[in-house]
This record gives sequence, C-alpha cells and structure tokens, in this order.
Amino acid sequence: MDGLSDNELLRYARQIIIPAVGEEGQGKIKRAKVFIAGLGGLGSISSYYLAAAGIGSLKIADRDNVDVTNLNRQVIHWTQDIGSPKASSAEMKLRSLNPHVHIEAIQQEIREENIIDIVGDCSVIVDATDNMETRNALNVASVKMKIPFIYGGVNSFSGMVTTFIPGETPCFHCIFPYEAKKGETIGVIGPAPCVVAALQAMEALKIILGMKGLLTGRLLYFSGADMSFREIRIERNPDCKICSKY
Repeated sequence: MDGLSDNELLRYARQIIIPAVGEEGQGKIKRAKVFIAGLGGLGSISSYYLAAAGIGSLKIADRDNVDVTNLNRQVIHWTQDIGSPKASSAEMKLRSLNPHVHIEAIQQEIREENIIDIVGDCSVIVDATDNMETRNALNVASVKMKIPFIYGGVNSFSGMVTTFIPGETPCFHCIFPYEAKKGETIGVIGPAPCVVAALQAMEALKIILGMKGLLTGRLLYFSGADMSFREIRIERNPDCKICSKY
C-alpha cells in the first residue's frame, strides 16, 4: 500500500480536493483497516460507503443467511441472495464496487470469547449489530484493545449514534449497563438504518483522518417521524465494570 495509483487518484478525486482529506488523508484511508460487525440494515450502508471511500481493508462479519424479510432495509443483499450467507453476499457486492479494497468476510457468531481474534489488527470497530450480547462483546474488545467503537442502533423510524474512545469517553456499558436478553422483533423502516449507518461511516472516516468534532460524549438521537435530531450528553461511569478496569 505505497501511495495512490493514477486510477485511485481519479476514483477518489472528489474526496482528495477536500482540504481535510487531500492525498495525505486519502493515503490514511487506504492504509486503514476497519471491522464491521453485522451486515444487515446498518452494515449494508456503512460497509458500502467505507468501501467506496477507499478504506484499504474491511473485515466484515455476520453469522446469518439472507432472508426475504431483510430486503426492505438491507440493501447490500438482493432477491437472488436469499438463503446465501450475508458475509459472502456483502463481500461480492463490495469487491464489485471497489476492487482496490481488500475484503475479509467472516461467517461466524461474534462472542466475547472470540472477539479479540476476530477484530485482529483493525483500528476501528463499527457496530452494525442488533442485540445487546454482541454489542457487549464489541465493547470489551474496544476497551481491551483501546480502539474506537462506533455504536449505532435503530427502532422503527428512529435511531441513535455515538462514538466511544477508550480512556477518553464513556464505554458502551456505561450507557447501557443492563444485561443482554432476547426481546421481541422490532419494526424498522428502511431509511432509518441508512441515516444512522451513514453517520457511522462519517465518524469512522473522521477518526482515520484525525479530525475533531466526533460524537464523543454525545449520543445523537434521530427521529424520522418528525425529522428531528436531539443530542444527549453522556458521561463515564466511574464504577463501570468494564472500562473502570483500564
């Protein structure tokens, strides 16, 4: 990954002309390795935008197969993909989108026992999951490995986003300390995860570029029902059983 080819300079020209990016910043994007946990409504969008932006390496993971009920919002999967592993379905689309990006697809359940190995040498974690148990595992990896964790969640017409930076901000468990439990299937309108995941991709790129203005210490709540955004201040719990150890 030494420098940018002529093809890459052309492909990313509209990014490179941004002063905060430039060739140097695009080089940082090319050298970055991002882990995306989940390839559903959120992962469809975040993986697509990060691949389009030229992230050098994307590690994507999902244990499930594509189901017909996914298709109203999980736009990286198509009708012909029904029954196929989400990891391989997404890998095919992302490789086709940008052959310059290395894609490592994993069809595996994410658990606290294996998360460190799965994340590996990635420098950013993007949460595109839909359950507390997996998010708790991602949080443990973030805190132990001291790498940023970009949280996203959706419900109906609404969604939330924040960025956790170990040692600087609250961790996921500070804000959501309750135990993981299975709940009812929630309804989701397609554009809601699109909004949240686009914001997550933006945060990931800003982290890689070393920019300020991250959603740190702030939980951004979006309501599509009335098209409003609300910012909630969040603070570290000094007694948190996860991040207080580090």
